[in-house]
Amino acid sequence: MRAGELEPRRKELLDAPEAGMVWEPGEETWETKLAALRSYRRATGHLAPRQDALWDDPASGGPVPIGQHIANLRRKGGLGKAPERAAERAKQLAAIDPDWNCPWPLDWQRHHRVLADLVDADGSLPDIAPGVLMDGDDIGRWLERQKQPANWAQLSTEQQERLSKLGVQPFEAPSPAPAGLTPALAALKGARKAGGKAEAAFQRGLAALTQWVEKEGQRPVPRSTVVEITVDGEAEPVTVKLGVWLSNTKSRRDKLTAEQLAALAALGMEWAGAVSAAEAVPQPPAPRSPAPRSAAPRSAAPAKRPVRKHHEECDTELYEGGTCTCDLIERYGPNTERDDY
Repeated sequence: MRAGELEPRRKELLDAPEAGMVWEPGEETWETKLAALRSYRRATGHLAPRQDALWDDPASGGPVPIGQHIANLRRKGGLGKAPERAAERAKQLAAIDPDWNCPWPLDWQRHHRVLADLVDADGSLPDIAPGVLMDGDDIGRWLERQKQPANWAQLSTEQQERLSKLGVQPFEAPSPAPAGLTPALAALKGARKAGGKAEAAFQRGLAALTQWVEKEGQRPVPRSTVVEITVDGEAEPVTVKLGVWLSNTKSRRDKLTAEQLAALAALGMEWAGAVSAAEAVPQPPAPRSPAPRSAAPRSAAPAKRPVRKHHEECDTELYEGGTCTCDLIERYGPNTERDDY
């Protein structure tokens, strides 16, 4: 075929479905992968698996690394180097699930689809408390985080609209964004006005932490962790040294505001909930009261000497002054008995 020596008549016979001819080995692998993705989508309602997820595809007869497949396809160049082939494969994936390459993390998409399926089944979103697990995900805790005003402001406009259609609203309505600004960008601009660069950096760190928790759950964040986040209005992803930021934020938690502490606590940072609101905002130092003057020490009263039984020849009148002759009498004898007296 590649040499151009195959007659058109024979090529037509080989192209027939019943012939089972595969001209490119890579295409056979791709079709097998597509079949597994279709099977997974029919069973779960989404193409947003965890990266370590395995799928027992009945057709292949063994576990398929479905999570790694999707992660690879979403990477730059994951559909192949040939533009035409990449476009065709993207079209095939979109036919399976239009959100297979959503601009937000797959963990967010998976949680959202679980909620959407509940609404489709019941007509409205039921009350879901933190701790309620669905397919291994704490869907209640995730929903609680989305409602936090600081986290809500980090969502894109489309994410907010998707949650709103399910009946999800933030606990405290965020201030309306200026015309032409998405909520996340407006929040960052407002942060620059209110608290300057420090507040903007905190919001970026909070967005990175939110992305980490959605993907990794409550697994501790190593100090070397680096996370790329998407900020509306920025052409390129923003890199956040999450591990270093989290360590520094914890060490100065007494300088954080009550709103910042609440946002961190909602993401599972227990140390943020341990600081009271009064300690969160720096307070002016209390005026120091002058130290009380110590009273002048009183002179100690002279200790009374114990009553002593004096010798009959002792000069007892000398005793009150501090001495007497009893010791001399005991040592040398009474004066009347001494030869030198």
